[in-house]
Amino acid sequence: MKQFLITAAGVFAGLMIFLIGVPIVLISMAAGAAGPAPVPQRTVLELDLRDPLTDQSPQNPFAGIGRRSQSVMAIVEGLRRAASDDRIKGVLVRLPEDGLEPGMADEIRLAIKQFRASGKPVIAHSQGLYPAGVITATYMVGASADELWMQPGASFQVTGIASEDLFLKRFFDRYEVKPNFEQRQEYKNAVNGFLQDDYTPAHREAQLSWMTSVYQSGLAAVAADRKLDADVLRTRLEAGPYLAEEALRERLIDRLGHVREAQLSLLRRAGEDAELVEFEDYAHGRRDRRRAGPTIAVIEGEGPIVTGRDGTANPFAGGSTIYSDDVADAFHAAIRAKDVKAIVFRVNSPGGSDTASEQILSAIRAAKAAGKPVVVSMGTYAASGGYWVASEASHIVAEPTTLTGSIGVFGGKFAVGPALARYGVDMRQLEVGSTYAGAFGLGQEFTPEERAAFSRWMDRIYETFVTRVSAGRKLPPERVREIARGRVWTGAQALRLGLVDELGGFYQAVDRAKVLAKIEGEPHLRRIGPSASPFQALERMLGVQASSARTLAAAAWVFGDPRAERILDELAQARLREQGATVLAPMPLP
Repeated sequence: MKQFLITAAGVFAGLMIFLIGVPIVLISMAAGAAGPAPVPQRTVLELDLRDPLTDQSPQNPFAGIGRRSQSVMAIVEGLRRAASDDRIKGVLVRLPEDGLEPGMADEIRLAIKQFRASGKPVIAHSQGLYPAGVITATYMVGASADELWMQPGASFQVTGIASEDLFLKRFFDRYEVKPNFEQRQEYKNAVNGFLQDDYTPAHREAQLSWMTSVYQSGLAAVAADRKLDADVLRTRLEAGPYLAEEALRERLIDRLGHVREAQLSLLRRAGEDAELVEFEDYAHGRRDRRRAGPTIAVIEGEGPIVTGRDGTANPFAGGSTIYSDDVADAFHAAIRAKDVKAIVFRVNSPGGSDTASEQILSAIRAAKAAGKPVVVSMGTYAASGGYWVASEASHIVAEPTTLTGSIGVFGGKFAVGPALARYGVDMRQLEVGSTYAGAFGLGQEFTPEERAAFSRWMDRIYETFVTRVSAGRKLPPERVREIARGRVWTGAQALRLGLVDELGGFYQAVDRAKVLAKIEGEPHLRRIGPSASPFQALERMLGVQASSARTLAAAAWVFGDPRAERILDELAQARLREQGATVLAPMPLP
């Protein structure tokens, strides 16, 4: 009887999950698996850059639920497809009011220019540009269009870029918090906010250097696109801020008008009965189908680099992390795939674990040893651990404003015991074995012996990093040490130093991979990675096995709900694609 009640309770709980939670999830699966909505024969796409941007699409299929966001990679690929799609007659780009990340802006600018090369018009529209973030990057994207419009009376405040940092040393001194950190070397400034009350000379030099490089790169791109002398452009911009009407007189924009006027202008050019379609709807309509012929594998990594696998229990989480097991597995899958001739590794990471970075680098070596060249495409960031994983690639392509390098290491702890003691809280510690076993206790600062041991360990990691870069870039270790020292470089600076091979975006990396692999014709791009399938994501959310998730889904058919039956059909197709089957078109639905 007891077992019966337990079983009945389990069945009831499962039914509650099914009746309340599963319909939402199943509908989301169906939306993701459904075929693309028909595109009108005369279409103008509206690309809204005011929504949050990531470099890459989230690995989790449910991460976008409840939020509007899109990825730079989806934008680049969508624009490339739209350029050759006869139904697409033009694009309207809605600009944000604040700054875009420079590397993202570089990639989108290249994609817009490639789209314009098809002869189709692009209008960028702004309702105001304000000095927040790298506003010159947003202006650069707008300037890459055929026409840059602004709403009448809007603010045009593109006068430069600024960066503000917090320094907590005096606060820590006041409350007796003791930051104990080691840096390799003086330009590794990630912890300076804890140790200093102002910029050190090295910190100031490095930060102004990359900021100046980003600023000059943006100005050069705008000057080229708007056919203005770079010095004249800079003088006009820095004489601002302006109202839209003043910016028009200074030839900094092309037209005044509200968003609806810009939309109608493009629709009239597109022809009778033209319709406006959201870019995201168009971009997500494409399927990455397998086909015969040479393939270039695309492996993506965005966020901090850590060891392990993506085991998040929240399928709706939108954060990005590079898990070394997952990325290494993707490389080995590409190695095993006989039709894969080369690999493009898209990296957008500020760094992370040296151990995790080394694991990914080992997988890259294995791919090269198997005769499959690896080309790294750098996004906004590929610094520290992000550069470690790229260092031995066959070829590195960076955006002019990519922040890379940062060949260095830091680590340490906060000793909060003295601060807590002020409030009557005492921390005590016991250890067995070496005294270093308790070195990272938070109750007290490093002893001289502990700091010396920790310092030696940091030196070894730094030297390993230098060795990896020296081998991968074919530079003498002494030269690497000169340009390393923890310093961040932009892509343009890194090219001159030999840290990267080429400036460009994702498709420049694809072109290079094609050359290295001696591929004739247009290669197929196949994404290989740890993206969770709908069933896997449902499994994580419900805390059940995938087979149980499918059993719950099958109950929808038992209950005879026509909507549920349709969803199951969609899921069946999604499952076939997941298993590698060729599904050329959506199967007929009842």
